[in-house]
Amino acid sequence: MAITSSRTIQIQVSGDVTGNLIQSALDNSTSMGEINLYTIVGPGNTVIAAPGGVTGVTITGLTIIPPAGNTSVMTLKGVAGDTGIPLHVTDPTSIAIDTSFVSFVLSSTLQVNGVRIAWT
Repeated sequence: MAITSSRTIQIQVSGDVTGNLIQSALDNSTSMGEINLYTIVGPGNTVIAAPGGVTGVTITGLTIIPPAGNTSVMTLKGVAGDTGIPLHVTDPTSIAIDTSFVSFVLSSTLQVNGVRIAWT
């Protein structure tokens, strides 16, 4: 099954300065094309592994989408011992990744149900 995915980031500023920036990643014509729901344990670390098991599929990006109304800061880490980067509690975070990607960690002080991750 062939799935093509596209990711685009658009930034608009207005006020004393105005501007518009649209940056597109390369299309991935061998995309996994999955959007999965996760529960992030809290307090603690949750390892998020790349979906697998499909021959000829590559993942070149992912977007983490917290649930609406979330109040717990999740921290993105490479491994559990990292300091990590705190993510916005409700805004999505999109990351381009190398095709050698295997897993990452999301940590939180509270349990967060319904975190969507779009694999592109």
